[in-house]
Amino acid sequence: MVILDLLAGLTDRPRVFTLDTGRLPQETYDLMDAARRRYGIVIDAVFPEREAVEAMVRERGLNLFYDSLEARRTCCAIRKVEPLGRALAGLDGWITGLRRDQSPSRANAPKVGWDEDHELWKANPLADWDDARCWEYVGAHELPYNELHDKGYASIGCTHCTKPGSGREGRWAGLDKTECGLHVPGTSEAA
Repeated sequence: MVILDLLAGLTDRPRVFTLDTGRLPQETYDLMDAARRRYGIVIDAVFPEREAVEAMVRERGLNLFYDSLEARRTCCAIRKVEPLGRALAGLDGWITGLRRDQSPSRANAPKVGWDEDHELWKANPLADWDDARCWEYVGAHELPYNELHDKGYASIGCTHCTKPGSGREGRWAGLDKTECGLHVPGTSEAA
């Protein structure tokens, strides 16, 4: 929301998209609607390819992500990584809310850098912000936010991969993994 608020201060019609995996919590949809109303913008929802999801579910079941780490990677590749590739196709750059304090794998995130996987520029304007600074901005500007934060969720993704907890440890709880593949070099080829 901080990124969106800053962007809305620069342009009346920012292009905003989100990945809708089909497994998001209701609170996330509520936040999307609140953002749409507040800024008067369209938020393009990019969905996974129906055929790929159907094949995955047919072969591995509706809840495959509980079976193994490899199964979760498969689910993320189909529901998130591939749709992101489609959303970024033809663009010159994209802006994310990636922050260095979120996880060790993000510790060296540049403010602006070349995204080799998608062959475009990637800006992370909040790279050097910490959690406290983000929440200070949210409060000062009375921004809407995902209500799951009030229930102890620090990082919010799909319903089955998100648990209350600090930082990205609440994602993929119980597994040695905190990234789905959206911001990990080399994962778009694997998808």
